[in-house]
Amino acid sequence: MTTITRTAPENGFRGGIDVRVSLRDGAGDGTSAFDGGWFPRSRDLAVELPELIAELDRRGVRVERFTYALEAWAPVARKIVVQGRVVRTGGFRSMDRGVVCLTWDGGTRRADLLVVPPETDVLTGARALRLSTRRGLPRSPQMVLAAARSTPLPQVPEYRRAV
Repeated sequence: MTTITRTAPENGFRGGIDVRVSLRDGAGDGTSAFDGGWFPRSRDLAVELPELIAELDRRGVRVERFTYALEAWAPVARKIVVQGRVVRTGGFRSMDRGVVCLTWDGGTRRADLLVVPPETDVLTGARALRLSTRRGLPRSPQMVLAAARSTPLPQVPEYRRAV
């Protein structure tokens, strides 16, 4: 039997491996309610944010600022260093807890990402990530998540042994 294990470096940063994020083509152009979605594994931004920034950087989006709802996340430093560059963060009480905002290109591009709560089941989370890249969505994260939940989870057929 072969066992495969994954180990993270001491600081927990894996350079964007296994980040659950979707980003639509043309993200940041302001033509859609959401530019994508993010399905973090926890509410700890100190752990989750460097991974997200590294993955977006790999996709060609060099995030300069990240804003979030204060009540939804564990606090994080105002500036974090990811892969040798500084990303500014800001928490606001007025933001919807179901959205995070990214800016890049000197502040000229902005993308709102739907946040799929970490406790969401994987199938619903995957559906929400897919839905979040579509144009014409309602501006409510709760409505998008409800639509992702509206498709029933696949059921495993009951196994009956022939007698």
